[in-house]
Amino acid sequence: MSATYRRRLKRAPRVFMDVDFKTVRRDVVDYSIVLLAEVDGKLETIRVYDGAHGKNELQRYTRSAGKQRAEAVHDGTLGEGMRAAISDIKHGYGAMIEA
Repeated sequence: MSATYRRRLKRAPRVFMDVDFKTVRRDVVDYSIVLLAEVDGKLETIRVYDGAHGKNELQRYTRSAGKQRAEAVHDGTLGEGMRAAISDIKHGYGAMIEA
């Protein structure tokens, strides 16, 4: 099974969290959590958490250098990493955008 949704975190400027995940039975087997923020009138990617390589990783995006090298962020299962990423974004998106 797979699911995708977008959650608005802030109205102005617009900030969204896009969630996409796949499960087999009850286990998350892949996911992508993307933090998007409005910059100069258009949505830009700020952070991407994913399990694309079978481990929990984070890619930061900067205006000057674009996508940065992936780094491991959670030692648990993909499901645990996905839930941690969602929580991190929900509670810390302001600081992530300013960074």
